[in-house]
Order: sequence, then structure tokens, then C-alpha cells
Amino acid sequence: MTAKTASMGRLWSRLWGEVPAEGPDALPVRVHGTEFTRTGAAPVRVKGFDQPLAWVTLGLLMWGLIMVYSASIAMPDNPRFANYTQTHFLVRHVASIGIAFVAALLAFQVPINTWEKMAPWIFVVSLILLIAVLIPFIGKGVNGARRWISLGIMNFQPSELAKLGVLLYASNYMVRKMEVKEKFFTSVAPMGIAVAVVGLLLLAEPDMGAFMVIAVIAMGILFLGGVNARMFFLIAAVLVVAFGLMIALSEWRRERIFAYLDPWSEKHALGKGYQLSHSLIAIGRGEIFGVGLGGSVEKLHWLPEAHTDFLLAVIGEEFGFIGVLVVIGLFMWLTRRIMYIGRQAIAMDRIFAGLLAQGVGIWVGFQSFINMGVNLGALPTKGLTLPLMSYGGSAILLNLVAIAMVLRVDYENRQLMHGGRL
Repeated sequence: MTAKTASMGRLWSRLWGEVPAEGPDALPVRVHGTEFTRTGAAPVRVKGFDQPLAWVTLGLLMWGLIMVYSASIAMPDNPRFANYTQTHFLVRHVASIGIAFVAALLAFQVPINTWEKMAPWIFVVSLILLIAVLIPFIGKGVNGARRWISLGIMNFQPSELAKLGVLLYASNYMVRKMEVKEKFFTSVAPMGIAVAVVGLLLLAEPDMGAFMVIAVIAMGILFLGGVNARMFFLIAAVLVVAFGLMIALSEWRRERIFAYLDPWSEKHALGKGYQLSHSLIAIGRGEIFGVGLGGSVEKLHWLPEAHTDFLLAVIGEEFGFIGVLVVIGLFMWLTRRIMYIGRQAIAMDRIFAGLLAQGVGIWVGFQSFINMGVNLGALPTKGLTLPLMSYGGSAILLNLVAIAMVLRVDYENRQLMHGGRL
């Protein structure tokens, strides 16, 4: 073989992402568990990132876009939305997805080491915005809750950034405190105080649902970071008691629990149980195969927030039991895939990257579980959207940025496994 032919072969390999593996310089490849072996197999094409994860994410976004349009198309018939066009929410949702895609592409370009350095600052910015949203003339109130800051093109919800901020901060914190994680007051208590501060600010909005998600993210990272089991269960017990007291001491939260237990009673059917009862009616109407796309009756001003919190109910009515199963299956696969990428990073001694990816898996998995549970009547109404699918600009933005970070973790994993450097 001539030198020119060999040179052209190497160029072709680079263009197609092929990495040669021959002789003593064979590349390290992860097999099954945490062990690494060397391979002498023929060159293979190396993908830059986890393509199935990207395609499933895109599929959920597109399905969500169709369902947001279906669930909101009749809203201008309501006098409250009389000035809106039939495509109002669709256009805004498309714009949100476009902005989120740009932000996700930029986030993917940032190395995980840089995210680790930025983690405390992102957490501080999220705290400042949580305080700002409570200030009159800055925060925007809707239905008695002050959770949004108007940015003109979209309403930004600081609690969504707080989820990412706590996730980054907790992952960074556990890496820094890895040597003292057996000592409660040295390792766990400071992070607990930080999460408590976030919780107090969220409860002032009020947004108990976001606080629950943030608390579970922090707890999950503590557990995955190797905190002593006794400490973990102690913190879990404290949180359970705290959430129980929040419900017991709040009359409208108690009413939600009672309405959840009996949504069909005369007292609750037109009150706190109204959304839940109509969500169950929508899912019941769908039966096995649904009434067909666009055929939902409950979205015609019967089911409030059909395009946000109760999008799954519309999916259940229009696509039936099969449609709901597909959504559940996709989110289960997505969560499992993200957790796998995190485990892979930890196996390569990339602790922050691994905890970051697994934290995103906990976030997406837990929030989708809560939303689905509420729509199916298994959990009390909580006000959490379905990730990647429900209408909501800031939620879509932060969801896609988080997924982009996971894809970056996977990209760097692949680089290291094929002999590259970060």
C-alpha cells in the first residue's frame, strides 16, 4: 500500500468517525459492568452522541406539539380567550421549541468541566430570580400564584431554572464533599439548608409541586453520591413530615386531598375535584383506541388547563389506552437511558458528569410520574406539566438544555472510550 493510499484511508476514517483498533494500541471498550477491556476488532463507525435518546426526545416534542394544538384549538370560543386566534398557543409553542433548540445546541457545546465550575453561580442566579418573582411589578401573578417573569416573547418561570440550579449544585457539592460524606453536619446539612431556602421561596409563590421535584432531585443525588443510608432515610423522613405539615396546615391543600379521595361528591365535583373528575371522564371516553386525533370533547372548555397540566388526559381521550401506554413507555425508556449514561460516566470515574446525568433522569422520571399519576387519578392534583410535551416555554427550554447536557456527557464518554481526550 502506498503512503498516499494510507493517508486517504485515514482521512476517510476521520470523516466517517471510524477509529482504528489494532495491535497493542487497541482501544478501551466498556463491556457489561464497570470493567474495561481492549478490542482488536475491525474499525467501526463511532457516533458522536446517543442518537436513540435524541430521536425519542424529538418524537416526544413533536407529539406534544400536535397535542398542544389539538387541546388549545377551541380555546378562542371561550370569552376569556376571545382575542386569541386558533393557532395562538401553537405558534407560541413552536417559538418556545425553536428557542429551546438553540439553547440546547449551545449547551451541548459546553464541556461538562465548565458546567461543574459554573454550578454554584447558576444556583445563585436561580435564587435571585426566585426572589425577584416575588417582587411586585416584576413577578407576574396568575390564578393567585406569582411564578412568572414576563420577557415579552415568553413568560419565564424561575422554578424551572431552580430545578437545574439545584441539580448542578448538588452534583458539584457531592463531588467536593466526597471525603466527608459520612459526617452529617459536615456534608449533608449545608446542602439541606440550601434546598430549604429554595423551598421557602417556592412555597411563597406558592409552588409546592416544583419544591417536591427539587427535593427529590437533591435526595436522589445524595443517595447516588453514596451518603450513609441512615442519614438518607433520616432526611427522607424529615421531608415526608415537612410535606405532611404543609398539607395539614393549609386549608386549600387539605381540600385538594379530600377532593382527590372523592372527586365525584357533590361538594367537590364542581370545586377542587373538577379537573380530576373531567380528566377521568376524558380518559374513560378514549377506551382502548381513542376517539381519534382532534375528536376530544373534554378539551371543549370542560377540562381546564388541557394543553398544560392535563395534556395526558387529552391524549388518553384521542388515542385511548394504547396512546397512554406509548407515552408511559417512552418516558420509561428515556429515564432508563439517561440513568445508564450516568452510570457509564461514574464507571469511568467521572463523578460529577455521572451525577448530573442521573439527576436529569430523576427529574424527568419523577415529574412525568407525578403528572401521569395526577391525570390518571392515582395522585392528588399538583400543577406539574408533562416534560417535553406540555405547553410551557420555560419548561421546554430547561428540559431541552438538561437533555443536551446528558448528550454531552455521553459524547465525552465516547471520546474517552475511544482513546480521545476531553
